[in-house]
Amino acid sequence: MGCHTRDAQGAEPYAGGRALDTPFGRFYGPNITPHPTAGIGRWREQDFRRALRDGEGPDGAHFYPAFPYTSFTQITDADLQDLWAYFRTLAPSGRKNQAHELRFPFGWRALVWLWKLVYFTPGPRAPVASRSPAQTRGAYLVNALGHCGECHTPRNALGGPRRERYLAGGAGPEGKRVPNLTPTGLKQWSDAELTDFLVTGLTPDGDIAAQAMGEVIRNTTSQLTPSDLAAAVAYLRSLPAVADEPR
Repeated sequence: MGCHTRDAQGAEPYAGGRALDTPFGRFYGPNITPHPTAGIGRWREQDFRRALRDGEGPDGAHFYPAFPYTSFTQITDADLQDLWAYFRTLAPSGRKNQAHELRFPFGWRALVWLWKLVYFTPGPRAPVASRSPAQTRGAYLVNALGHCGECHTPRNALGGPRRERYLAGGAGPEGKRVPNLTPTGLKQWSDAELTDFLVTGLTPDGDIAAQAMGEVIRNTTSQLTPSDLAAAVAYLRSLPAVADEPR
């Protein structure tokens, strides 16, 4: 909803046009409604699966990693099937896609395959044996469906995630700072306070989530079941503590 809906009053849901500014230029989220020409109405289910699992379009073109297939690739086959079924129910929109505005040479889409060779591992991940069932479920929610690492893991000069600082915050999208989600950043919050934040957007000291995170809470985390919220918190508590990075 957030990445594929313009940030404007009355914008058509999922019809594209949302801008994302990065060091490589400006990306625009595409129309993913089932419109036959403007959206993905002519896609087959295997095309949808290929997009999320492999980061490729129906024609085999590589998607830029501004589309977080690096996280979505971990989604299970059953959930991909359910997502596809849901997208088919959306109201079609004829809004045309906007071309990305990227700096040279990042507009050469063919170069993305080199990026993927270094930074992309396709396919679901095997469960970690040392995790409890709740932590395993939380890892799936946070890493795959929630794709939290796409914003909360800092990136290098090539846009690759700095894996040694996974979910440790720092420099985030559009040049804004994002918080550390490892125990270093969450140690002062109780489980109840963290859960309440993910539902309401209110911090223990009465502050409110920033605009981008507020949108995530409104569209996503506030919709989670109590058991899934508890699982996400359990997973975040199990992460290795990573120190905050100096500004």
